[in-house]
Amino acid sequence: MKKKILFICSLMTLVSCQNFGQLKMVGDLSKNLKEVSGNEFIKSTNSIWMINDSGNKSKIYEVSNKKGKIKNVIDVDAKNKDWEDITSDDDGNLYIGDFGNNDNDRKNLRILKIKKKYLSKKEADIEVIEFEYENQDKFPPKKDERFFDAEAFFYFNKNFYIFTKSRVDDEYGKTFLYKVPAEKGSHKAKLLGSYNNGDKNYSWFTAADISNNKKKVALLSQKNIIIFSDFEGDNFFSGKVQKIKLKHHSQKEGICFKNNRTLYITDEKNGGDGCNLYKLKID
Repeated sequence: MKKKILFICSLMTLVSCQNFGQLKMVGDLSKNLKEVSGNEFIKSTNSIWMINDSGNKSKIYEVSNKKGKIKNVIDVDAKNKDWEDITSDDDGNLYIGDFGNNDNDRKNLRILKIKKKYLSKKEADIEVIEFEYENQDKFPPKKDERFFDAEAFFYFNKNFYIFTKSRVDDEYGKTFLYKVPAEKGSHKAKLLGSYNNGDKNYSWFTAADISNNKKKVALLSQKNIIIFSDFEGDNFFSGKVQKIKLKHHSQKEGICFKNNRTLYITDEKNGGDGCNLYKLKID
């Protein structure tokens, strides 16, 4: 009995000693989400919707925003080529960014639309939005021009905004912003601007979201969160820039706004760490 009590006390001490920095632990995620690559809070469902990246099944997961437990799983009628982020429009329709492009050689970049009516079901049909970058003409381009991978996007004012992930040595933190119409068809992604978050690979951006009031944009990297505000129109890189240095280190892949001041963050399982849901209050 004494050994059992000692074990429980040791376990409680271990948990209490975990340091998540300024992040508040909401809960650990199911092993089915060990490679979670994107999340999106939808107010009408009061849930966080999550996806896994390439190599995983074509499923979306409805997750409780209280403890991170799975509430529903939906089979999606589309291949998971490389799902990297997830977003929603003002009507509650869901969109999956199938645009992971590690080798910069994909010619089938897609965004998958899942209509709101399917979010209460077990299976979902999709509509496909295809795009290509207006300034890419080689697949792959030269090694010092491989800026066409992406893991981050969101919906705003009937368009998608995609933030690329650099594969160029010493320019890993450089992201390019592209605009794609949120409508079925094939489109050219229009280049709007760029931002540099550093030169190391922990500086690249792995997720993005825009706040409910459309006045803040959040970009997530392994080392920090960048908050853009007071921008004009969709010139998100203008105006104020707030840098939140992350004190907790893990493979963070997903970020979304719950409201204008609260962010949800997820990380992948990496060794004995990760596969958790966190919350962060911002100014």
